[in-house]
Amino acid sequence: MPLYAACDLHSNNTVLAVLDEAGSLKLRQRVPNDLDLIGAALAPFRNQLQGVAVESTYNAYWLLDGLDRAGYPTRMVNTLAVPQYAGLKQADDNTDARHLANLMRLGLLPTAYIYPRPQRGLRDLLRRRMLLVQQSVRLLQSVQGYWARATGQRLSANAFRHLTRQQLDTTFVDPSELFAVATLMQSWLYLQHRIDAIEHWLDDTVRRRPDLAALRTVPGIGPILGLTIVLESGQIQRFEHVGQYTSYCRLVPAHRVSNGKKKGTGNRKCGNRYLAWAWIEAANFAIRFAPPIKTWYQRNAARKPRVVALKAVAHKLARAGFHLLRDGGRFDVQRAFC
Repeated sequence: MPLYAACDLHSNNTVLAVLDEAGSLKLRQRVPNDLDLIGAALAPFRNQLQGVAVESTYNAYWLLDGLDRAGYPTRMVNTLAVPQYAGLKQADDNTDARHLANLMRLGLLPTAYIYPRPQRGLRDLLRRRMLLVQQSVRLLQSVQGYWARATGQRLSANAFRHLTRQQLDTTFVDPSELFAVATLMQSWLYLQHRIDAIEHWLDDTVRRRPDLAALRTVPGIGPILGLTIVLESGQIQRFEHVGQYTSYCRLVPAHRVSNGKKKGTGNRKCGNRYLAWAWIEAANFAIRFAPPIKTWYQRNAARKPRVVALKAVAHKLARAGFHLLRDGGRFDVQRAFC
């Protein structure tokens, strides 16, 4: 008789549920987050299991990888798409695990993409680089704030990079302010060194990946930003059409419409926030380096807020990027921004 298992995963334990074809409960057990203990609990049902569902949480991959190595057919659950069960007065971890197993039994379990393990480390390294870049920008902005309060003038990013100790001593007469600004600048310099180290770690083999060639024909997309987009996109064939991809990139409106009227908003955070950041960065660079894109952006920015116009550029670039990743070729600016 086929069986269906689900894991309600937490930070330090997992609740297991196993159901048979009729929906009867064969196992319900809370187990510490240990592969050996989880494997021992599932072992009696191993040959009959049709799948083991694991919630898509921040710590899901250790369990997915471990179950996969042990030969279990694993499924990662798309948690945001799981239909909520009704009619229960109380819900807890036990009912959650059983609900996931029951959805699998009925063929209704929404699943998520399991990112290939060989490329996961490189993808996560570039995510850490993005984090360091964002932190360095915050440090720069903090120094700019100090400078504006002390002088009444704006400090550009380029001028910040060329500040000397003598300029700091002249501008900040208060020792506490001087110490704070010097500390911020030293922290910024350290982050820049670590960002450079990450970029230098990516050797020529990584930079010249064949799937990057087409994407780098887009104005402003270099090896680092292009590699980020490629790795965050994963297997582009998993998206049936370009609309699914741009939605995954968080570049389409999140709203619900009925009979031509807006009835509410959807989940704006559904999708990949790293891809959203990457395409917005690409849009900023494209506006600087491609005059046709800059003209198109300025025409739209005259009629709508700048952020909306910038996101519209990112949306068009993402649509083009989808076709470049899937089919290859070269970016045609006239076709994308006619």
